[in-house]
Amino acid sequence: MSYTRPLDFKNGRIEMSYGSGGRAMAQLITELFAKVFDNSYLAQGNDGALLPCVNGRLVMSTDSHVVSPLFFAGGDIGCLSVHGTINDVAMMGAQPLYLSAAFILEEGFPLADLHRIVVSMAQAAREAGVPIVTGDTKVVEQGKGDGVFITTTGVGVVRDGITLSGNLAQPGDKVLLSGAIGDHGMAVLSQREGLSFDAPIVSDTAALHGLVAAMLDSGACLRVLRDPTRGGLATTLNEIAKQSGVGMLLQEAAIPVHQMVEAACEFLGLDPLYVANEGKLVAICAAEDAARLLKVMRAHPQAVDAAIIGEVLEDAHGFVQMVTRMGGRRIVDWLAGEQLPRIC
Repeated sequence: MSYTRPLDFKNGRIEMSYGSGGRAMAQLITELFAKVFDNSYLAQGNDGALLPCVNGRLVMSTDSHVVSPLFFAGGDIGCLSVHGTINDVAMMGAQPLYLSAAFILEEGFPLADLHRIVVSMAQAAREAGVPIVTGDTKVVEQGKGDGVFITTTGVGVVRDGITLSGNLAQPGDKVLLSGAIGDHGMAVLSQREGLSFDAPIVSDTAALHGLVAAMLDSGACLRVLRDPTRGGLATTLNEIAKQSGVGMLLQEAAIPVHQMVEAACEFLGLDPLYVANEGKLVAICAAEDAARLLKVMRAHPQAVDAAIIGEVLEDAHGFVQMVTRMGGRRIVDWLAGEQLPRIC
């Protein structure tokens, strides 16, 4: 198929014709998505990807990304959409295998920005070893979108003998965290609001399936894995407590928070426990395996600051409590409302 002129990735903008299903849309797919995401499955060129059979139980997860701004310190909506879905699959104990990506583009959106986002997605997918094998593109009229929204779906396979679920936490279990909280949410917020700090706050967005694989290989009795994204660590632990019908007791002094994130949260009146993360995980494991699991986590580059932050309690009310640095106790409740909108 030939076209009169190539896409202008420097000055061009999204037009309604790019979502029409005709020649212009085919050109956008050929010159951008197919070229940048290039792999043998995508090259099949069909409405879906024909994939090989796998042994084991399949996991599938989907996630929509509406972050504002689209570009922020440490990442952008492109790599975020890849990392977020890979992590959702990995938290089930699965090895992520394939991704799909669907774009909703607003008329007038700069092609240069779209190209930058797609390149970022492709790099993140290749670094993770999880190809984007199929996708879709739609265009909405100017003023009816916000530049670009991306929905990614991931498929993975769980090895035999592994079952992780939010309803499996038991009294006596230990709660582990892979690193400092709040980096992503505060990186996005500072970019959005034009705030500057002595040291930059950088998003922690990352694919965590390599860390998860190392944790599974440790032989520790893992019961739950979760990535504390929207609603932060506090909301994630409340979700698990509700699913399992247990309570939790956290140690505030054990929860790592980078100094600049803590200072920014204090300045803005925010609690880092409720700020989103995109490259951290929470693990709940049997108490006798906690020290061994912590050692394995700290040996991985994505979890050098991992810590045991609390324990699971028998509590019919499902309360998550925290021992403060001052020695008192407070209830760590669910997030009420939307503390930081449009952060993932």
